[in-house]
Amino acid sequence: MNKIQIIQGDITAGRVDAIVNAANTTLLGGGGVDGAIHRAAGPELFRACLKFNGCPTGEARITPGFQLPANYVIHTPGPIWRGGQFQEAPLLAACYRNSLRLADQSQCQTVDFPSISTGVYAFPLEQAAQIALQTLETELQMTLFVHRVRIVGYDAHTTEVYQTCLNRMISSDR
Repeated sequence: MNKIQIIQGDITAGRVDAIVNAANTTLLGGGGVDGAIHRAAGPELFRACLKFNGCPTGEARITPGFQLPANYVIHTPGPIWRGGQFQEAPLLAACYRNSLRLADQSQCQTVDFPSISTGVYAFPLEQAAQIALQTLETELQMTLFVHRVRIVGYDAHTTEVYQTCLNRMISSDR
């Protein structure tokens, strides 16, 4: 658990090995976190993403960070919430699992994640936080290089929900 931290801030400002982009399936930019990362990284990021010809929901792709302080951007399209009957939970878990594995394969030690799918994709925040933190806790036990993951909440409410969920997990481990 001590490998996971919750902070509030701007994910594009993180001086880390990799930041995770809550992308859409085209990987070519959009709104929210995706748009902010593309703007901060510069036009080279768009060109680097073109070569992938998109990415299915739950999978992940990696590019350089270009003008970002992070060395890499890991792009993962999260699921759109459609009531929970369309594999949204396992797809969201796959986003975190595949992104962390790709970071580890790229020998990243520090990785910042946003709250994937909880913005315009409308995934319920508390459920998303539980899936994210449980998946990351499990996966971090198998990483060779990644030793610190931060969930970067865009606002105070998101940050508080993740921190509350993390605190519950820590107290249940005791």
